[in-house]
Parts: sequence; structure tokens; C-alpha cells
Amino acid sequence: MEYDVVIVGAGPAGLSTAIRLRQLAIENNLELTVCVLEKGSEVGAHILSGAVFEPRALNELIPDWQEKDAPLNTAVGQDEVYFFTKPDKAYKIPDLFVPKPMHNKGNYIVSLGNVCRWLAEQAEELGVDVFPGFPAADIIIDDDNIVRGVITGDMGVSKEGNEKDNYEAGMELVGKYTIFAEGCRGHLGKRLFEKYELNKESDPQHYGLGIKELWDISADKHKPGLVIHGTGWPLNETGTNGGFFLYHLENNQVSVGLITDLNYSNPFINPYEEFQRFKHHPLIKQYLSGGRRVSYGARAISKGGYYSLPKMVMPGAIMVGCDAGTLNFAKIKGSHTAMKSGMLAAETIVDAFAKGDEGGQLLTDYVEKFNNSWLHEELYSSRNFGSAIHKWGPYIGGGFNYLDQNWFGGKLPVTLRDQSKDHQLIKNKDDCDKINYPKPDGEISFDLLSSVFLSSTNHEEDQPCHLTLKDNNVPISTNLKYYDAPEQRYCPAGVYEVIVGEKGEEQLQINAQNCLHCKTCDIKDPSQNINWKTPEGGGGPNYPNM
Repeated sequence: MEYDVVIVGAGPAGLSTAIRLRQLAIENNLELTVCVLEKGSEVGAHILSGAVFEPRALNELIPDWQEKDAPLNTAVGQDEVYFFTKPDKAYKIPDLFVPKPMHNKGNYIVSLGNVCRWLAEQAEELGVDVFPGFPAADIIIDDDNIVRGVITGDMGVSKEGNEKDNYEAGMELVGKYTIFAEGCRGHLGKRLFEKYELNKESDPQHYGLGIKELWDISADKHKPGLVIHGTGWPLNETGTNGGFFLYHLENNQVSVGLITDLNYSNPFINPYEEFQRFKHHPLIKQYLSGGRRVSYGARAISKGGYYSLPKMVMPGAIMVGCDAGTLNFAKIKGSHTAMKSGMLAAETIVDAFAKGDEGGQLLTDYVEKFNNSWLHEELYSSRNFGSAIHKWGPYIGGGFNYLDQNWFGGKLPVTLRDQSKDHQLIKNKDDCDKINYPKPDGEISFDLLSSVFLSSTNHEEDQPCHLTLKDNNVPISTNLKYYDAPEQRYCPAGVYEVIVGEKGEEQLQINAQNCLHCKTCDIKDPSQNINWKTPEGGGGPNYPNM
């Protein structure tokens, strides 16, 4: 199938690209065909975010979004930021000392999955073809190293690699230009980094693992529009950075989550257990007690910021959104930045077509548009935010960020860089203390498998494992020996287990059917031996209202 533009990923970046392409094509009387591929069973099925949504990009993209019933229903009414000092103690930071990017006046508490479902409807109304259940498994690159599109994954292949009765070969989707908008740690994006050396001149990308639950709570405890952010306990007990959130949506629901920075050093840290422990803090527990947990999920977050941005253009393609790492860590937001990056890509491509471009070019105009946009300005002004936290921790780093953002507007003449790689910072197990996590109580905290059940994750079991190992010996000979197999703990879905085989030998068992597609294993594996690939189309979580 041939299109003018093929877009990989139906998240905020990909859908905004598609919408803007068709808007501009209509305005300029251009014939422009656009398709969007989505690996989830439906648009929004794999979308997971807090989420407090800044409407700046949406105001530009669809100014009448309110009349079109966009699902932005709960305006932020109150902001609270805390340091959790102990399991039962907290210090509320006065608004005056909260870094300005963390103020949320004018923003909305949303289900980002529902926002994407709505954006997909707007795209389809404009003539975009949206194909859920079709993961882009490979890249088409010609002999001149020009990206010419993607190939979807084969369907109906057994674990042994044999064609089953329902076998369907993948399809080539050829585009004059291809937009990669896969989200954090895109598996094709990772290959493009290597192929075109996109990150050769940038700092390493840094990541966090966000784990989230959606709860129905008592009406008398519900405060629509209340936004709570914070840091400290329990992560600070192990010298780990991260933060938490609790947002009051509509319909007596709250979303609660913990983000664990993946630059942690103790291999015994279990982000899932840290999250379950965190919910028992009295400030959080007061809202959840008597409530009912309705959904669970997890997703890695690109949080390296400005200095980790790669080159985003290559012959025939542009990388946008969290695939490129455009999230603004200072705001704890990436949707509006992802949308803007896609809109700029659309404007670049339409400008090229209007000049008679036949495709396959290196669209350097995108770089100029990006550098002249509010997106660049915003990311540059918060360039030191993450590095300050990594370098000095939440207290001193937070103080620096307050000074930089509130007094100098992000223009403090200081440059902080973080050249470390998250997976390289994990220490030998013999140099770290084991962590004994409390058992779940079944009311506030829960076991892992019951949580995975709430994610509605499903994969066809008789298919090749999409979590591949470069060397089958490494999990035991290296990861278990030196790090006590940390994949057993950093995975928030119980995918990896060390078991005893029939001959009494230890071996790694991969429960791929549990996979939430969070990409943490691809990021944090200390040996970089795990490679995440796309499973059969439609597999993975099916998040409702997340």
C-alpha cells in the first residue's frame, strides 16, 4: 500500500501529525494521503499517562476542541506539592517555592487514552486511514539509505516459527515520508538511532518507570481538580530518585502513580513494590481507603530533556514525540510537546510537497522550525532540571530548580549535563543491601499478578516470543551472578522469572504473555541483552480510561 505519509504510532504525536497534514493539505488544495499504524487492539489501548494535560498545542491544532467534545472535562483547581519525609510524615511545599513549570493553572486532568481516541476520530473525519492492530515490525530502507516506509508484522506464526492455518504475511506500507511516533524507547526508533547515528552528539537518554492505578473512591473524599505531586519516601530510603502523583478526575475517580528513575543503583529495588508501599502513606491512603481499584498499568518515560534530544531527521523520515524524547521533565508533561513536534513535522512535509518535493529527502527545514518554536524554547528553559535532580537529589536539586525557574526563568547561566547511562549505574549485588518489602494487604496494596489482570493484557500464546535475548547464557552467567537477576524486579508485570529446570539448573523463564509493553527491560537490563520486538498485532494491554 502506498501513501504520501506513513505514521507509526497513534499517540498524541502521531495523531497530531496526521491531523495537521490533512488540515494543511485541504487548505492548500493538495492531494495528500496519510495513514497511521497502531500496534494496540484499538487506539488508546496502549496509552498510559498520569495525566495532567496542557492544552497549548491542542489550542493550535483544533481551536474549537470544546465544541467538538474533546474529553478534557476536569480543569485543575488546586495544586499541592509534598516532600514525604517518613512513612507517616509529609511536608507541604508552599506554592511560592514550587518551580513555576509545576504550576498547573489552566491545565486539565484527563485520560490520555480517551484523548487519543478522540484525536483519532478527528483524524478520520479529515480522511486519515487509521489502522489499529497493525504493529510496524520493520523499516524499509533502500540502497541509498533512504527510509521508504515500514512493514507490518506477520500474523499466524507459531512459537517455533512455522506458519499456522491463519497465517497472513506482513504488509509493506510505502510512504514518500515516514513519521516515527512510537513513544518512549520505540523499537524502530532504537534501530534508527544506530543506523543514522541520530544520538551521536547528544547526551544519553534517561528514563523513568511510571506505574499507575485508577481507583473509584467515595464521593465524600473526591475533590475534582485536585492535583498532588511529590517526592521523597519511600524511594529516598535507598537513594533512588523519582516522584509520585495523585489526580482527582471526574466520576469519583482518582489516578495514583509512582515514577521511579531508572538510574537507580541497588539491584534489589522493585519499583512495583515501592509503589504499593507508597500508597500506604496517610496522605495518599486517606483517599484510597474504602475505594476500589479498577485498572493498572506501567510505561517507561523518556526524561533526559533538551541535551538528550537526538537528530530528528533522516532521509525520508522524521522522529517525533517521546520517540525522540521531547517530554518536559520540569512540567512532568509530554503530551503537548509531543503534539507540537508532530505538528511541526506536518508543516515541514506540506511545505516540501508544495514546492514539488517527490519524497525521500532530508528535511532539514524541520530542524529550523523546531528551533524557532515554543517547543524548543520550553525544553531549553528546563534543560538543567533533570540533571540537577540526578546530581544533587530532590532536596538540593529541587532548590536549584526553584532558583533557576522562578528567579531566572530557566536562563541561569549554568549547564548541567548527565553523561551516564541508566543501565550502567546498577551495582553488584554484594555491594547492596537486600530490601524486604511488606506483604500486600489486599485493600491498599496488592500482589503483582492481580494487578496485571487489571491491565487486561493479552497475547496470542502460540507465537514467537517478542522479548528476545542476544545471548541465552547471559541471564544466569552474568545477571543472576552479579546482580541477582534484577529483571525479576524491575519488570512491573512478572514477565521474568528465574526457575530451576528439569536437570536442577537455574534458567530464565520469560512469561511474554504478561508483557505491558512498558520497555523497561529493554532499558534497564545491565547487560543490554534483552531486545523488545513487536508481538502479533493487537497484543498487549487494553487500558480503559487510562
